[in-house]
Amino acid sequence: MAQYDSNLDNHSVEAQTQNSVDKLHHAVSQALSHPAEQLIEQAEQSRTHAEHALEQAKDSLGDDAVEVAEEMLGEETQRLEQAKKALRP
Repeated sequence: MAQYDSNLDNHSVEAQTQNSVDKLHHAVSQALSHPAEQLIEQAEQSRTHAEHALEQAKDSLGDDAVEVAEEMLGEETQRLEQAKKALRP
């Protein structure tokens, strides 16, 4: 039974990590579509949250389990930089 519970926890951590990266993607997309200081700040907060979730996932699941989410985080960070440049050329 403990194995089963642990498995559920792992899936939950993975789901939370993916969810935070998905929210980051949405926030960055909004900032790119409508460059505004408030949307950039929201995307920055979302990025910080996603980075924290990723670190927690690494601690409990290991680096390999979060590799895809980590790649997505990197892509979204680059997109966020584009949004910042669009706001402040």
